[in-house]
Amino acid sequence: MTQLSVKHLLGIKDLKEEDIRLIFETADNFKTIINRPIKKVPSLRDITVANLFFENSTRTRISFELAQKRLSADVINFSSSSSSVSKGETLIDTVKNILSMKVDMVVMRHPSPGAPVFLSKHIDATILNAGDGTHEHPTQALLDAFSIREALGDITGKKIAIVGDILHSRVALSNIYCLQKLGAEVMVCGPSTLIPRHIEQLGVKVEHNLRKALEWCDVANMLRIQLERQDIKYFPSLREYSMQYGLNLKLLESIGKDITIMHPGPINRGVEITSDVADSDYSIILDQVENGVAIRMACMFLLANHKES
Repeated sequence: MTQLSVKHLLGIKDLKEEDIRLIFETADNFKTIINRPIKKVPSLRDITVANLFFENSTRTRISFELAQKRLSADVINFSSSSSSVSKGETLIDTVKNILSMKVDMVVMRHPSPGAPVFLSKHIDATILNAGDGTHEHPTQALLDAFSIREALGDITGKKIAIVGDILHSRVALSNIYCLQKLGAEVMVCGPSTLIPRHIEQLGVKVEHNLRKALEWCDVANMLRIQLERQDIKYFPSLREYSMQYGLNLKLLESIGKDITIMHPGPINRGVEITSDVADSDYSIILDQVENGVAIRMACMFLLANHKES
């Protein structure tokens, strides 16, 4: 397989296993390139990419921008807070205006689930979803799986526990889809108020005890508590949550086996994970950030070279 089966990257749900493996193989090549003294390649020369961020972002935005510049693309950055959106302009008008300036690809983060899908039906440019509300965050899931593959060899048969605020997490949903397509077993762990109802129907195990989840898994992906998306109190306090579901080095070492620790960022140190774990040899958190650039380069390169069959 030499090209993706999709024109847009809207979510992992739309991808086939072959698509994911093609992205990984392409990212392997780009990772070699970005570790060379001359990091730029002319792969996306004359392609214009608009970064439309309607929600705050640090890592994802910088990672996409760096990936675009490494590929020699022309980049336009858009932030809703300093744009006409604050004057009442609709999403589709905003994008149509940007596209009239002849943009080839749109990287979009939006607080509303399904916004990139809606957009893909109304405009011609290629859409790459950088996170839509509580729905999906495909490039994060791809870089997480790529990092697991790098750390453990193969993903097939591996046991991955996703711990924390599953209910509000687009990272959790994309990770579940991605890891299952690659043959991994997935467990979600957290307080019952933060685990979506009927999530078992996605084929995942559910556990409410962190210690049991750690004893079961090879990899633990610790998610942030998304207070900005919580309209009611789902647990008594952050201190209480941390006592039940916070990962510290004492607990990790008491399990008696090597567990790879991941976190999509931003980390709330002392809540879901302590500094002694985040900065330990168990953690591949900074590898995830590095791999994010290679994965995003691969996604944009493959989407730009996609030809309708």
